[in-house]
Amino acid sequence: MRRLWRLLLALVLVWRRRDAAPPGPPPDPSSRDTRPRPRAERVAAAALAIAGAFGVAFAVLFVVRPDTQLLGLALGVALALLAFALVLAGKRIVPQEIAVEERPELVREEDEAATAQAVAESGEGVSRRRLLGAAAGMAGAGLGAALIVPISALGPNVADRIDHTPWRDGVGLAYEDGRPVLADDVESRALITAFPTGADPRELGSPVVVVRVPVTELDLPARRQGWAPEGLLAFSKICTHAGCAVGLYRAPLYEPTSRGPALVCPCHYSTFDVRRGAEVIFGPAGRPLPQLPLRIAPDRRLLAAGGMSGSIGPAWWSVKR
Repeated sequence: MRRLWRLLLALVLVWRRRDAAPPGPPPDPSSRDTRPRPRAERVAAAALAIAGAFGVAFAVLFVVRPDTQLLGLALGVALALLAFALVLAGKRIVPQEIAVEERPELVREEDEAATAQAVAESGEGVSRRRLLGAAAGMAGAGLGAALIVPISALGPNVADRIDHTPWRDGVGLAYEDGRPVLADDVESRALITAFPTGADPRELGSPVVVVRVPVTELDLPARRQGWAPEGLLAFSKICTHAGCAVGLYRAPLYEPTSRGPALVCPCHYSTFDVRRGAEVIFGPAGRPLPQLPLRIAPDRRLLAAGGMSGSIGPAWWSVKR
Protein backbone atom coordinates (compact mmCIF):
# COMPACT_ATOMS: atom_id res chain seq x y z
CA MET A 1 0.00 0.00 0.00
CA ARG A 2 2.86 2.36 0.76
CA ARG A 3 4.41 1.76 -2.64
CA LEU A 4 1.06 2.28 -4.35
CA TRP A 5 0.56 5.59 -2.52
CA ARG A 6 4.04 6.82 -3.58
CA LEU A 7 3.29 5.88 -7.19
CA LEU A 8 0.05 7.84 -7.23
CA LEU A 9 1.77 10.88 -5.69
CA ALA A 10 4.52 10.71 -8.34
CA LEU A 11 1.92 10.59 -11.14
CA VAL A 12 0.14 13.67 -9.75
CA LEU A 13 3.38 15.65 -9.56
CA VAL A 14 4.33 14.70 -13.12
CA TRP A 15 0.86 15.73 -14.37
CA ARG A 16 1.04 19.12 -12.64
CA ARG A 17 4.49 19.82 -14.06
CA ARG A 18 3.28 19.02 -17.56
CA ASP A 19 0.33 21.44 -17.20
CA ALA A 20 2.36 24.17 -15.52
CA ALA A 21 2.58 27.41 -17.47
CA PRO A 22 5.89 28.01 -19.23
CA PRO A 23 8.16 30.58 -17.63
CA GLY A 24 7.68 34.18 -18.69
CA PRO A 25 5.23 37.06 -18.20
CA PRO A 26 1.62 36.07 -17.50
CA PRO A 27 -0.89 36.37 -20.37
CA ASP A 28 -2.88 39.65 -20.61
CA PRO A 29 -6.49 38.96 -19.57
CA SER A 30 -7.74 42.30 -20.95
CA SER A 31 -10.67 42.01 -23.33
CA ARG A 32 -13.45 44.14 -24.80
CA ASP A 33 -16.70 42.72 -26.15
CA THR A 34 -18.90 45.21 -28.08
CA ARG A 35 -21.18 42.77 -29.84
CA PRO A 36 -24.79 44.03 -30.00
CA ARG A 37 -27.30 42.01 -28.02
CA PRO A 38 -30.74 42.90 -29.41
CA ARG A 39 -32.58 40.41 -27.24
CA ALA A 40 -31.17 41.85 -24.00
CA GLU A 41 -31.97 45.35 -25.25
CA ARG A 42 -35.58 44.42 -25.96
CA VAL A 43 -35.96 42.82 -22.54
CA ALA A 44 -34.46 45.86 -20.79
CA ALA A 45 -36.69 48.24 -22.76
CA ALA A 46 -39.77 46.18 -21.89
CA ALA A 47 -38.79 46.15 -18.21
CA LEU A 48 -38.34 49.93 -18.19
CA ALA A 49 -41.65 50.52 -19.94
CA ILE A 50 -43.54 48.23 -17.56
CA ALA A 51 -41.81 49.88 -14.59
CA GLY A 52 -43.10 53.24 -15.82
CA ALA A 53 -46.60 51.82 -16.21
CA PHE A 54 -46.58 50.51 -12.63
CA GLY A 55 -45.32 53.91 -11.43
CA VAL A 56 -48.30 55.57 -13.11
CA ALA A 57 -50.56 52.90 -11.60
CA PHE A 58 -49.20 53.79 -8.15
CA ALA A 59 -50.05 57.46 -8.69
CA VAL A 60 -53.55 56.62 -9.94
CA LEU A 61 -54.22 54.23 -7.05
CA PHE A 62 -52.98 56.84 -4.58
CA VAL A 63 -55.69 59.22 -5.78
CA VAL A 64 -58.51 56.81 -6.64
CA ARG A 65 -58.09 53.90 -4.25
CA PRO A 66 -55.29 54.36 -1.69
CA ASP A 67 -55.18 50.73 -0.61
CA THR A 68 -51.92 50.03 1.22
CA GLN A 69 -51.41 46.58 -0.27
CA LEU A 70 -52.07 47.70 -3.85
CA LEU A 71 -49.83 50.74 -3.44
CA GLY A 72 -47.01 48.62 -2.07
CA LEU A 73 -47.43 46.07 -4.86
CA ALA A 74 -47.39 48.70 -7.61
CA LEU A 75 -44.37 50.56 -6.27
CA GLY A 76 -42.51 47.35 -5.44
CA VAL A 77 -42.98 45.91 -8.93
CA ALA A 78 -41.93 49.23 -10.51
CA LEU A 79 -38.72 49.41 -8.48
CA ALA A 80 -37.97 45.70 -9.01
CA LEU A 81 -38.32 46.06 -12.80
CA LEU A 82 -36.17 49.18 -12.78
CA ALA A 83 -33.47 47.33 -10.84
CA PHE A 84 -33.72 44.37 -13.22
CA ALA A 85 -33.32 46.63 -16.26
CA LEU A 86 -30.29 48.37 -14.76
CA VAL A 87 -28.61 45.08 -13.85
CA LEU A 88 -29.33 43.65 -17.29
CA ALA A 89 -27.91 46.77 -18.96
CA GLY A 90 -24.75 46.53 -16.90
CA LYS A 91 -24.28 42.82 -17.52
CA ARG A 92 -25.39 42.38 -21.13
CA ILE A 93 -25.96 45.64 -23.04
CA VAL A 94 -23.10 48.05 -22.40
CA PRO A 95 -19.64 46.97 -23.66
CA GLN A 96 -18.18 44.19 -21.54
CA GLU A 97 -14.59 45.09 -20.82
CA ILE A 98 -11.91 43.54 -18.65
CA ALA A 99 -9.15 45.99 -17.84
CA VAL A 100 -6.34 45.25 -15.45
CA GLU A 101 -4.05 48.20 -15.96
CA GLU A 102 -3.73 50.76 -13.24
CA ARG A 103 -4.93 54.21 -14.20
CA PRO A 104 -2.76 57.07 -13.04
CA GLU A 105 -4.20 60.35 -11.86
CA LEU A 106 -5.50 62.59 -14.65
CA VAL A 107 -2.79 65.17 -14.58
CA ARG A 108 -1.93 65.27 -18.29
CA GLU A 109 -3.99 66.38 -21.27
CA GLU A 110 -3.38 63.16 -23.18
CA ASP A 111 -4.75 61.16 -20.27
CA GLU A 112 -7.87 63.35 -20.12
CA ALA A 113 -8.36 62.90 -23.87
CA ALA A 114 -7.99 59.14 -23.51
CA THR A 115 -10.59 59.11 -20.75
CA ALA A 116 -13.01 61.18 -22.84
CA GLN A 117 -12.55 58.71 -25.71
CA ALA A 118 -13.20 55.78 -23.37
CA VAL A 119 -16.45 57.42 -22.25
CA ALA A 120 -17.46 58.05 -25.86
CA GLU A 121 -16.81 54.39 -26.71
CA SER A 122 -19.00 53.20 -23.85
CA GLY A 123 -22.02 53.22 -26.17
CA GLU A 124 -20.52 50.78 -28.65
CA GLY A 125 -22.53 47.67 -29.19
CA VAL A 126 -25.88 49.24 -28.24
CA SER A 127 -28.03 48.93 -31.35
CA ARG A 128 -31.37 50.25 -30.02
CA ARG A 129 -30.45 53.47 -28.30
CA ARG A 130 -33.67 55.27 -29.14
CA LEU A 131 -35.78 52.39 -27.88
CA LEU A 132 -33.84 52.21 -24.63
CA GLY A 133 -33.93 56.00 -24.28
CA ALA A 134 -37.69 56.11 -24.77
CA ALA A 135 -38.20 53.23 -22.33
CA ALA A 136 -35.97 54.95 -19.77
CA GLY A 137 -38.02 58.12 -20.21
CA MET A 138 -41.24 56.18 -19.58
CA ALA A 139 -39.75 54.61 -16.47
CA GLY A 140 -38.56 58.00 -15.23
CA ALA A 141 -41.94 59.63 -15.86
CA GLY A 142 -43.88 56.82 -14.19
CA LEU A 143 -41.64 56.60 -11.15
CA GLY A 144 -41.52 60.40 -10.97
CA ALA A 145 -45.30 60.46 -10.75
CA ALA A 146 -45.17 57.76 -8.08
CA LEU A 147 -42.84 59.93 -6.02
CA ILE A 148 -44.47 63.32 -6.64
CA VAL A 149 -48.16 62.44 -6.19
CA PRO A 150 -47.79 61.38 -2.50
CA ILE A 151 -46.63 64.92 -1.72
CA SER A 152 -50.31 65.85 -1.86
CA ALA A 153 -50.80 63.80 1.31
CA LEU A 154 -48.50 66.05 3.30
CA GLY A 155 -51.42 68.37 4.00
CA PRO A 156 -52.39 71.84 2.82
CA ASN A 157 -49.83 74.54 2.31
CA VAL A 158 -50.10 77.02 5.17
CA ALA A 159 -49.17 80.04 3.01
CA ASP A 160 -51.05 83.13 4.30
CA ARG A 161 -53.95 81.22 5.85
CA ILE A 162 -52.50 81.84 9.29
CA ASP A 163 -53.61 85.46 8.87
CA HIS A 164 -56.60 85.20 6.50
CA THR A 165 -59.44 83.34 8.22
CA PRO A 166 -63.18 83.16 7.38
CA TRP A 167 -64.05 85.21 10.46
CA ARG A 168 -65.42 88.70 9.80
CA ASP A 169 -67.75 91.07 11.60
CA GLY A 170 -71.27 89.62 11.43
CA VAL A 171 -70.27 86.02 10.59
CA GLY A 172 -72.38 83.67 12.69
CA LEU A 173 -71.09 80.82 14.82
CA ALA A 174 -72.53 77.44 13.85
CA TYR A 175 -72.28 73.83 14.86
CA GLU A 176 -70.74 71.27 12.51
CA ASP A 177 -74.20 70.44 11.12
CA GLY A 178 -74.84 74.11 10.29
CA ARG A 179 -77.19 74.98 13.18
CA PRO A 180 -76.50 78.42 14.67
CA VAL A 181 -74.91 78.60 18.10
CA LEU A 182 -77.08 80.53 20.56
CA ALA A 183 -75.70 82.41 23.53
CA ASP A 184 -77.88 80.30 25.80
CA ASP A 185 -76.34 77.08 24.44
CA VAL A 186 -73.00 77.77 26.13
CA GLU A 187 -73.10 76.67 29.74
CA SER A 188 -70.63 77.38 32.48
CA ARG A 189 -67.83 74.79 32.79
CA ALA A 190 -68.59 73.50 29.27
CA LEU A 191 -66.90 73.84 25.89
CA ILE A 192 -68.48 74.17 22.44
CA THR A 193 -66.67 73.86 19.12
CA ALA A 194 -68.07 76.24 16.51
CA PHE A 195 -67.43 77.08 12.86
CA PRO A 196 -68.12 80.15 10.70
CA THR A 197 -71.49 80.05 8.96
CA GLY A 198 -71.17 79.46 5.23
CA ALA A 199 -67.42 78.75 5.27
CA ASP A 200 -65.43 75.56 4.83
CA PRO A 201 -65.07 74.02 8.31
CA ARG A 202 -61.83 72.32 7.18
CA GLU A 203 -59.97 75.60 6.82
CA LEU A 204 -57.23 76.10 9.38
CA GLY A 205 -58.77 79.26 10.77
CA SER A 206 -62.36 77.98 10.94
CA PRO A 207 -62.76 76.08 14.23
CA VAL A 208 -63.08 77.99 17.49
CA VAL A 209 -63.86 76.93 21.03
CA VAL A 210 -66.50 78.85 22.99
CA VAL A 211 -66.67 78.92 26.79
CA ARG A 212 -68.49 80.94 29.43
CA VAL A 213 -67.01 82.41 32.61
CA PRO A 214 -68.47 84.90 35.10
CA VAL A 215 -68.10 88.43 33.83
CA THR A 216 -66.67 89.52 37.18
CA GLU A 217 -63.72 87.12 36.72
CA LEU A 218 -62.64 88.45 33.31
CA ASP A 219 -59.21 90.08 33.14
CA LEU A 220 -58.87 90.73 29.39
CA PRO A 221 -56.49 93.26 27.84
CA ALA A 222 -57.87 96.78 27.66
CA ARG A 223 -58.61 96.68 23.94
CA ARG A 224 -60.67 93.49 24.34
CA GLN A 225 -63.04 94.70 27.03
CA GLY A 226 -66.10 94.33 24.77
CA TRP A 227 -65.09 91.01 23.18
CA ALA A 228 -66.83 88.74 25.72
CA PRO A 229 -70.53 89.63 26.10
CA GLU A 230 -72.16 87.86 29.06
CA GLY A 231 -68.79 86.22 29.75
CA LEU A 232 -68.76 84.33 26.43
CA LEU A 233 -65.25 83.85 25.01
CA ALA A 234 -64.14 82.32 21.72
CA PHE A 235 -60.59 81.27 20.86
CA SER A 236 -58.93 79.50 17.95
CA LYS A 237 -59.05 75.74 18.36
CA ILE A 238 -55.57 75.31 16.80
CA CYS A 239 -52.88 75.06 19.48
CA THR A 240 -50.04 77.56 19.18
CA HIS A 241 -47.46 74.89 19.97
CA ALA A 242 -47.76 72.13 17.35
CA GLY A 243 -51.10 72.75 15.66
CA CYS A 244 -53.12 70.15 17.57
CA ALA A 245 -56.81 70.63 18.31
CA VAL A 246 -57.49 72.17 21.70
CA GLY A 247 -60.34 70.03 22.99
CA LEU A 248 -60.15 70.00 26.79
CA TYR A 249 -61.62 72.55 29.18
CA ARG A 250 -60.40 72.61 32.75
CA ALA A 251 -63.21 74.07 34.80
CA PRO A 252 -61.74 73.93 38.32
CA LEU A 253 -63.49 72.31 41.23
CA TYR A 254 -60.51 72.34 43.59
CA GLU A 255 -59.14 75.86 43.89
CA PRO A 256 -55.80 75.07 45.62
CA THR A 257 -54.54 73.15 42.58
CA SER A 258 -56.66 74.63 39.75
CA ARG A 259 -57.04 78.33 40.27
CA GLY A 260 -58.98 79.20 37.16
CA PRO A 261 -60.73 77.80 34.10
CA ALA A 262 -58.36 76.99 31.26
CA LEU A 263 -58.26 75.41 27.82
CA VAL A 264 -55.87 72.45 27.54
CA CYS A 265 -54.28 70.91 24.45
CA PRO A 266 -54.30 67.10 24.84
CA CYS A 267 -51.09 66.61 22.80
CA HIS A 268 -48.50 68.31 25.00
CA TYR A 269 -50.71 69.82 27.71
CA SER A 270 -50.25 73.47 26.84
CA THR A 271 -52.71 75.29 29.11
CA PHE A 272 -54.35 78.64 28.37
CA ASP A 273 -56.07 80.88 30.93
CA VAL A 274 -59.37 81.93 29.32
CA ARG A 275 -59.98 84.75 31.79
CA ARG A 276 -56.78 86.50 30.64
CA GLY A 277 -57.22 86.14 26.89
CA ALA A 278 -55.87 82.55 26.66
CA GLU A 279 -52.54 83.48 28.20
CA VAL A 280 -50.17 80.49 28.41
CA ILE A 281 -49.86 79.31 32.01
CA PHE A 282 -48.33 75.87 31.40
CA GLY A 283 -46.75 73.81 28.65
CA PRO A 284 -44.60 74.43 25.56
CA ALA A 285 -46.92 76.79 23.64
CA GLY A 286 -45.12 79.98 22.69
CA ARG A 287 -48.02 82.44 22.66
CA PRO A 288 -51.71 82.75 23.62
CA LEU A 289 -54.53 81.36 21.52
CA PRO A 290 -55.90 84.03 19.15
CA GLN A 291 -59.21 85.36 20.42
CA LEU A 292 -62.33 85.97 18.34
CA PRO A 293 -64.45 88.98 19.43
CA LEU A 294 -68.14 88.12 19.92
CA ARG A 295 -71.46 89.89 20.01
CA ILE A 296 -75.01 88.64 20.55
CA ALA A 297 -77.70 89.21 17.92
CA PRO A 298 -81.26 90.17 18.94
CA ASP A 299 -82.34 86.55 18.36
CA ARG A 300 -79.57 85.40 20.72
CA ARG A 301 -77.35 84.04 17.94
CA LEU A 302 -73.62 84.35 18.54
CA LEU A 303 -71.86 86.46 15.90
CA ALA A 304 -68.25 87.39 15.32
CA ALA A 305 -67.55 91.05 16.00
CA GLY A 306 -64.39 91.05 13.89
CA GLY A 307 -61.41 88.94 12.93
CA MET A 308 -58.98 86.97 15.03
CA SER A 309 -56.67 88.85 17.38
CA GLY A 310 -53.59 87.31 15.72
CA SER A 311 -52.18 84.60 13.47
CA ILE A 312 -53.67 81.16 14.10
CA GLY A 313 -51.62 78.03 14.65
CA PRO A 314 -48.08 77.40 15.91
CA ALA A 315 -45.79 80.38 16.37
CA TRP A 316 -43.29 79.00 13.82
CA TRP A 317 -45.91 79.21 11.04
CA SER A 318 -45.31 82.98 10.90
CA VAL A 319 -41.51 82.97 10.96
CA LYS A 320 -41.45 84.66 7.53
CA ARG A 321 -42.40 87.87 9.35
